[in-house]
Amino acid sequence: MSSVLNSERWPGLPYAAWKDTYETLHLWTQIAGKIRLMREPWLNHSWHVPFYLTARGLTTSPIPAGGGRVFQMDFDFIDHLLWVRTSDGHIRHVMLAPKTVAEFYGEVTSALAELGLATPILTQPSEIADGILFEQDRAHASYDRDYAHRFWRILLSTHEVLSRFRTGFLGKVSPVHFFWGGFDLAVTRFSGRRAPPHPGGIPHLSDAVTREAYSHEVSSAGFWPGGGPIDYPAFYSYAYPSPEGFASARVEPQQAFFSRELGEFLLPYEAICRAQDPEAMLTAFLQSTYEAAAELGKWDRGALECPVGVPCRPRAP
Repeated sequence: MSSVLNSERWPGLPYAAWKDTYETLHLWTQIAGKIRLMREPWLNHSWHVPFYLTARGLTTSPIPAGGGRVFQMDFDFIDHLLWVRTSDGHIRHVMLAPKTVAEFYGEVTSALAELGLATPILTQPSEIADGILFEQDRAHASYDRDYAHRFWRILLSTHEVLSRFRTGFLGKVSPVHFFWGGFDLAVTRFSGRRAPPHPGGIPHLSDAVTREAYSHEVSSAGFWPGGGPIDYPAFYSYAYPSPEGFASARVEPQQAFFSRELGEFLLPYEAICRAQDPEAMLTAFLQSTYEAAAELGKWDRGALECPVGVPCRPRAP
C-alpha cells in the first residue's frame, strides 16, 4: 500500500494535539448516547446503546419515539453537524464547532423538544472519574474539525478490519460498535461459558451493568484514542476472565505488548501508521491475541471458529 493511501486511511492522531477536542467530543457523544439509553429496551451486554459507523460519521441507529415514530441522531464528521431526523420527515441539526458542553447539551435538548422528543437523561458523564454535569460543563469547549475527521477516518478503516475479523467466528460475537462510555470501537467474541462476577468499580457506571456486560467469557478487541496512563491512541485486546499465562503470551506484531496498568495487550496506533501493510499488521494483532485467550482459556476452538468470510460465498454446512 502506498504511503499516500496509508496516510489517508490511517492519518496521524497525536494525542496531545487533539486531547481537548477528544475530551469535548467524548462528552457530546455521551449526551446522544444517553438519549438512546433512555428509550431503548435493555439488550444483553448493553448492545442497545452503542453507535455504529456510517459513511459520514457515527449513528445511534433508529430510536423508538412512541406512537409508531422513530428518530435517529447522526454525528457527521464531513459537514460537522449532529443531525436529528424523524421517521415523519422532520429534521433539526446542531453545529459541531467550538462550544461548551453545556451549550451543546442545551442545543440538543431544544432540538429534541421542537420535534416532540423531549428526553430527560442522567447528566452525569459515564466512565469518567471527575466528570462535570453536562448542563454545568463550561470547561470543555474545543472542536478541531481536522482531528475529528481524522478520528472518524481511523474508525472507518478499523471497522473494515474488525468486520472481516468478525466473520471468522461461528460462536456468539458482537456487532462492530462504538461505545460512547469508553469512546472505543470494539468487537467481542464469546466462548459460550459463564464468567465469574466482574469486580466492577468503573467510575459512574453501575456494577450491575458491568457484571451483566461480562456475564460470559469474552475475548474483546478494538481501537481507543488513549487516556490516563496511555497518552497515545492504541489498538487493544483483552480476555475476561484473563486466563493464567495470558499476560506473558507471545503475540504479533513485535510492537504489541501487555499493559500491566490496563490489563490488556496494546498495539500503539503509531505502529500501524508506519506499517507497509497496516491491515495485515492489525489482523495479526487481532488473531494472535484472540488465539492466546482461546488457547489458554481452553475454548472449544474447533466448534467456534471458521474461515474468514468471502463476498457472495455461503459457508459450507
